[in-house]
Amino acid sequence: MPLVLKFLPLTFSALLPVLNPIGSALVFLGLVGSAPSEVFRALARKIALSTALFLFTIDLAGTAILAFFGISLPVVQFAGGFVLAAMGWSLLNQEDVAKKGLVSPSPPDTGSLEERVFYPFTFPVTAGPGCLVVMLTLSAHASQPSFIEQVWAQAGILCGIVLISVIVYVSYAYAEKFTSKVSQQTIHGVLRVIAFILLCIGVQIAWNGLNALLRGTGKS
Repeated sequence: MPLVLKFLPLTFSALLPVLNPIGSALVFLGLVGSAPSEVFRALARKIALSTALFLFTIDLAGTAILAFFGISLPVVQFAGGFVLAAMGWSLLNQEDVAKKGLVSPSPPDTGSLEERVFYPFTFPVTAGPGCLVVMLTLSAHASQPSFIEQVWAQAGILCGIVLISVIVYVSYAYAEKFTSKVSQQTIHGVLRVIAFILLCIGVQIAWNGLNALLRGTGKS
């Protein structure tokens, strides 16, 4: 039980700034555009569940998956950073969201939104390459001498993932209501700032990966 109490807050505190549910919800809002509240709630529920499963899968099997394909963690950072940067660049240069998406008179195609639950809504908008790094690090720290201790450590990580996924659900399900009292131009400006930050985060992650790759090349 002490390991649960140790890894639960550790997992939550490590994932919260990386996932940034409020900032991600604004990006999500810009990508979805105008939609009924029930669509937002349905998408939020599926994204939260998908995020939880994705993070826990990475925790349990991430290292083995990377080893199986012969992929190093710096390569994941380098490639994943470019994916995030590309999404940020796309959002930064799209048409005025306030005119194009958030006040669109015609509802979006629900079917096409459902197809985007994992990519890009779960990965990389919600849980990006930074989350992969966090989960792989937590998985390494969760290695314990005995099987029972390792189970308790993984239980703590799972509880932390569930808790962060609940926050993701609330942020996404009520993203439109959070901004209902804010002017469309303000939302447009905030989305542009978030898009720029997303671009910078992607470049930073890619740079970290490139640095690690270059250091490895120098040592060899």
